[in-house]
Amino acid sequence: MGSMAIRVLNKRLWSSSLHHFKVSNSSTKLNPFHGRFLGPLVSCCHHTPTLSSFPRFESTKSQNQHLRDCNQDIQALDFPGGTVPFTPEMRFISEASRERIPCYRVLDDNGNLIMHSSFVQPFKSPSMNGKIVQVGEEAYVGAKGVVSTLLKVNKEDAVKMYSTMVTLQTMDTIFYEAQRQGRISFYLTSIGEEAINISSAAALTPEDVILAQYREPGVLLWRGFTLQEFANQCLGNKSDYGKGRQMPIHYGSNKHNYFTVSSPIATQLPQAVGAAYSLKMDGKDACVVTYFGDGGSSEGDFHAALNFAAVMEAPVIFICRNNGWAISTPVSEQFRSDGIVVKGQAYGIRSIRVDGNDALAVYSATRAAREMAITEQRPVLIEALTYRVGHHSTSDDSTKYRPVDEIEHWKMSRNPVARFRRWVDGNGWWNDKDESELRRNVRKQLLHAIQVAEKVEKPPLSDLFTDVYENTPSNLIEQEELLRQTIERYPQDYPSDVPL
Repeated sequence: MGSMAIRVLNKRLWSSSLHHFKVSNSSTKLNPFHGRFLGPLVSCCHHTPTLSSFPRFESTKSQNQHLRDCNQDIQALDFPGGTVPFTPEMRFISEASRERIPCYRVLDDNGNLIMHSSFVQPFKSPSMNGKIVQVGEEAYVGAKGVVSTLLKVNKEDAVKMYSTMVTLQTMDTIFYEAQRQGRISFYLTSIGEEAINISSAAALTPEDVILAQYREPGVLLWRGFTLQEFANQCLGNKSDYGKGRQMPIHYGSNKHNYFTVSSPIATQLPQAVGAAYSLKMDGKDACVVTYFGDGGSSEGDFHAALNFAAVMEAPVIFICRNNGWAISTPVSEQFRSDGIVVKGQAYGIRSIRVDGNDALAVYSATRAAREMAITEQRPVLIEALTYRVGHHSTSDDSTKYRPVDEIEHWKMSRNPVARFRRWVDGNGWWNDKDESELRRNVRKQLLHAIQVAEKVEKPPLSDLFTDVYENTPSNLIEQEELLRQTIERYPQDYPSDVPL
């Protein structure tokens, strides 16, 4: 494509993006949630026009009219993307705001609903003879992106969310022990981050596409990936969908719209934007959700993905698990900004910071973000503040670089599973008997799944060289021949349970 054609295409894409946004003082109706998102208002303050979120105006002419309404004498530069006002004052933008972006939460540390939270808990009504009834399900986005809501989470959803958190917690414990016993080669837990996994998954639909990092197995668990399928992948047997080619915990499932995990950090982010743009072009009623850690925000792919998503107005939700540590690197040594949330606004993306250990807050924010992404065709960034209670992986000892009492504080005092259980208990939906039965059954099922997976035959050696090219190239044929010759010479150095 020639340079002239590229300029024409870019002009058409930009003109199309400008068409979607219309400034309005009226509230926008949304699905049930609450939160404060950064954007998307155009306002006049002291006769100075300001813009937050997307610069999606119907035309430069319409914004010129807006400037004239603010001040008849204002002088401005008609510049691509919107009119820029002039000022005689030389003022640098501060490197940081005076106040940090607040963190949205619904439940306090004891699992009690916070007063004035717009998440409305099921309540006992005298007119209903003391029965628990549900309230409505309406939400509105008003000034400054504040979402007001009456959110409905019924008993069935709440119990499933809690049960899945416990299952994930138990799965992490048993697979971690299995690695220590030498039964699997590697493992990585989600301990301390269960609420982000399960609550975000519960807020989505099966049609939404997931591009995870490696600490989101709970999303797959919620969607129906069985404990046996998890065991098959970690053991790398013939029933593993990846045919034993991946490290343990690198799950994937076409059935559940879950792209296979890859080890390189943040590579899934620009890929997620491309997938989201594809959904947009096909007119799908779905979005893409991609997860990453705070360490991933230090990668170039993170910045490329946010800019790509903003410009193309892709329906993608970026969920950052800011757990304070990128392996042994604390966030204080990664960036000087106010976390991750402010970086979304810098790229023109609506953003919110939530308490990642509050299951209801994560659920509410994700539901709201999904509605915005699909109905408004825009990306959204969610920064979930949490803590990685476990070691980075089975190859790590986090006590070498962070104090044990810090870990214990988050494990005991800010445990997301325990906090959500207190809320479920308070509604009369759970008790100690249910707890004991669930944990016993999950443990039994997991141990059985591992035993079954260990007995399944390993994939054949030839699978190492297939499924990439339609016709195997000569260099791979040569490599396979050399590998087989080496195994014949040194059979003691190769696993005997791999069919040749």
